[in-house]
Amino acid sequence: MSIDYSVFDLGDFELQSGLVLADAKLAYKTCGELNAGRDNAVLLPTFYTGSHMRNEGFFGPGRAIDPARHFVVSVNLFGNGISSSPSNTPPPFDAANFPDITLYDNIRAQYRLLTEALGVKQIALVTGWSMAGCQAFQWGAQYPDFVNAILPFCASAKTSTHNIVFLEGVKAALQADSVYADGNYTQPPVKGLKAFGRVYAGWAFSQTFYREQMYRLQGFDSAEALLQDWEQDHLDWDANDLLCKLKTWQMGDISANEIYQHDFKAALNAIKAETIVIACDNDLYFCPEDNQLEIEHIIAGELRIYQSPWGHCVASPGNDPEFHNYLDQAISELLVN
Repeated sequence: MSIDYSVFDLGDFELQSGLVLADAKLAYKTCGELNAGRDNAVLLPTFYTGSHMRNEGFFGPGRAIDPARHFVVSVNLFGNGISSSPSNTPPPFDAANFPDITLYDNIRAQYRLLTEALGVKQIALVTGWSMAGCQAFQWGAQYPDFVNAILPFCASAKTSTHNIVFLEGVKAALQADSVYADGNYTQPPVKGLKAFGRVYAGWAFSQTFYREQMYRLQGFDSAEALLQDWEQDHLDWDANDLLCKLKTWQMGDISANEIYQHDFKAALNAIKAETIVIACDNDLYFCPEDNQLEIEHIIAGELRIYQSPWGHCVASPGNDPEFHNYLDQAISELLVN
């Protein structure tokens, strides 16, 4: 299989936990060219089960993010099976022994990629869906002088308690499979992965989505058919990779670091980037009410709420074309210069 991405060698990378991840790798892909001012970079981190390939649905010729004008950098999260992850790291940090990774760790690694390997002097925009949007918030607080604008969509600056509880549910479904063996499995925990997918599907879309049988728009003739598709999709994932990223998501908090010492309002106040946050009114993960509390403390911040029964998955490329028009309009406003 051909590889369509590049790898940045981080060397021995010290994590927030104090552990050192030896020979750490950050996988990324670029499109377009860096301009003479080295300030036309648009950064797209990856979402929970995403990759640089999945990010291609958020930009393209004629779109608000266009490689003809922007240097697009799509970077893979630690734990997604492409960058350093439980599934591809040698002992002693292989499989269940892989250390906890925070969003702070991810963004520090991404900063090194942009400055040391790619020569970026200023980021024009950081944007992304779901966990990628959480990274956009993190970028704004962690490197406030390096980022001109952020546009998180269906995301939050701090993972809410309700969101953490949702994630505990899908995690428990996976770990209940005896084959999982506390992460030391010798074969994929198929029953657990299927259960993970089935539980997840109940949160990904809204109640209205199921009541109105909108799964038919995706080619499924029943809710059960959709659930079976989610089962199969999650069988493609390594269980420890899924749980690594899940822990990163649960620990999401832009103030959980030495800079802000858990002062969440101070971290929000420190964001200098022009900020537009887009929420979906029916998102069961990242509720607009949480974003409203956040945006009140971001100096140049604005919250826009998109109404859709698609819920969290409104942003998945192909589900709701109108959402992507809405998103592109907001991105165009931030990239006007």
